Amino acid sequence: MHWPDRFQTQRLVLRRTTAADAPAIFEGYAQDPEVTRYLVWRPHDTIDDTRAYLAKCDAGWDAGTELTWALTLTGQERLIGMIAARPRNHMVDLGYVLAREYWGRGLMSEAAAAIVDLAFRDPAVHRVWALCDVDNHASARVLEKAGMSHEGVLRRRIIHPNISPDPRDVHCYARIRSSATGGS
Repeated sequence: MHWPDRFQTQRLVLRRTTAADAPAIFEGYAQDPEVTRYLVWRPHDTIDDTRAYLAKCDAGWDAGTELTWALTLTGQERLIGMIAARPRNHMVDLGYVLAREYWGRGLMSEAAAAIVDLAFRDPAVHRVWALCDVDNHASARVLEKAGMSHEGVLRRRIIHPNISPDPRDVHCYARIRSSATGGS
């Protein structure tokens, strides 16, 4: 499938990241312990950490293994968050982050729903899924609003280093393509 490097939703522009995004990411959320609490990476100590992350985003696009879009509000250039799709065979999994000042507006649900719909345009994709910490109720709500269903809890599945060095339980959410209709 060809994944677009730029597209729009009702309120957002999703575009491929650039090296110029480093200051907005670093200042906007990568240092924020509230934002990074449930993520699998620690807050960035320096802007060089953010630049290294953006280089990884570029490599993911080039390899087709992790497609990361910057989120901006329509008509504005400032990056407010990111969302990534990781295609693997017949599945695509999602990950995302949003600056705290934009929480509670439904923006990430809008972005996630757009990625889910985009993924299902590929007839080879049969499952779009994501995981979130059992204590991350806001992220669970994002996934539900994006049209995913709760499938269960995976015990001791992911280490969230900003909470504990031990693996934590996570919710698994997914939307699947119906085998009878070919739709999702």
